[in-house]
Amino acid sequence: MSEQPKKEKRGQLFVVSAPSGAGKTSLVRALMERSDTIGVAISHTTRAKRPEEQDGINYHFVPEVKFTAMVNNGEFLESATVFEHLYGTSSNAADIILQQGKHLILEIDWQGAAQVRQKLPGARSIFIFPPSLSALRDRLENRAQDDVETVDKRMSAAFEELSHWHEFDYLLVNDQFDTALAELQAVVAGKGAGHHRNKQLKALGPLIKDLLPQ
Repeated sequence: MSEQPKKEKRGQLFVVSAPSGAGKTSLVRALMERSDTIGVAISHTTRAKRPEEQDGINYHFVPEVKFTAMVNNGEFLESATVFEHLYGTSSNAADIILQQGKHLILEIDWQGAAQVRQKLPGARSIFIFPPSLSALRDRLENRAQDDVETVDKRMSAAFEELSHWHEFDYLLVNDQFDTALAELQAVVAGKGAGHHRNKQLKALGPLIKDLLPQ
């Protein structure tokens, strides 16, 4: 009697959220470069492609009418409006990666994270804090992607994003990049118990109070 082929273990879905400029994209990119067991589902968006970006590599850039049709057809695992543009993650693309036994990292905002938690309760969520509001503004200004008005809008939106930190399973601070990357690697590897929200509350209390003054 021949042996049955071993069924591939389904991968784990991780959601990573942070205010714009906190460095989540750089951290996730570095994480993926160091691992062949992590996949990423390329998001769809209605925003214009930046000069350095490639369609199908950075995003699937689509017109709003197509995006809306995909929403109506139930094709997105999550979707949200961010800075007046639509973003969404294809359910099919996400499922293909997870079925391959790879972990899947989704870089999405708090709205998308809430949708994923509702649809897939087993998903694990990670929130990344900046070390301070001044550091966040410096990063937004230094990357030279946006004008002053847009930076101001992103800073205003940061407070909304930061106010949802308590909804996430794991809390990290991107102060020193290599340290934050090592902590992110630990969480994805299943060794991040020390970074769980319940363990981090006391240590991060002062930072959270500074980032979200009453």
